Amino acid sequence: MSLAAASTTSTGEAVQFWILAVVAVGGALATVLMRRAVHSALSLAGTMIVLAVFYLANGAYFLGVVQIVVYTGAIMMLFLFVVMLVGVTAADSLKETIRGQRWLAAVCGLGFGILLVAGIANASLRHFDGLGQANAGGNVEGLAALVFTRYVYAFEITGALLITAAVGAMVLTHRERTVKAATQRQLSEERTRKGGLLAPLPAAGTYARHNANDIPALLPDGTPAELSVSAVLRARGQMRDVSQEALADLAALEQRSAAWLERDRDEGPKGVAQ
Repeated sequence: MSLAAASTTSTGEAVQFWILAVVAVGGALATVLMRRAVHSALSLAGTMIVLAVFYLANGAYFLGVVQIVVYTGAIMMLFLFVVMLVGVTAADSLKETIRGQRWLAAVCGLGFGILLVAGIANASLRHFDGLGQANAGGNVEGLAALVFTRYVYAFEITGALLITAAVGAMVLTHRERTVKAATQRQLSEERTRKGGLLAPLPAAGTYARHNANDIPALLPDGTPAELSVSAVLRARGQMRDVSQEALADLAALEQRSAAWLERDRDEGPKGVAQ
């Protein structure tokens, strides 16, 4: 009865497998066929998430959580950081620098496929205990017993490969400086030789009635300071010109000030007309 139950697949499990299997295989193929390294890494992350769902559906809860937290959340992020730091783009040369590397990759892929088929055949043809007996003492305990006893060498080799990959990423991202870094004094002298504006740029909306970023600052004489507006807004033509209104307001203010001064002079010191 237990053997029949273990070898029987329910309708929900079958639907889940065929849907997620297509997604996993599609992500694996996209990892190999995508031209951009970032897209390949994201496709591989999707495949790893689907594998985590398979683990959880089969009762391997520890493996499912580790697949998401460690592989998808940590190692894949490491891949993405390496891609961003190294700067792998579609413009990189696709010319082979090592002869025969495609044939070597094909042989390695064929060997991996043979090992995979042999492992699946070994698990399918031989007697198996089932998840209930394998997880009798707990999923974590059963997995730890296999990792640190039967597969301890494979576990250590995998750890060494991951450490080597991390060190290799650090070596690839390291760049030897060809010229000495310029000091702050040298940068200041170079900026002075070029001429231009040495002081900080004025803030948008200075001497204006608002602080909008698309309105230039107004100098004390009422003229606009175009450098106070972002170059992006100036290039897009989104800079609003309020100089005419500001000049008109400034002229009106000067007229009112002159009128007040004239009236004060006519009224005298105590408000008595002379």
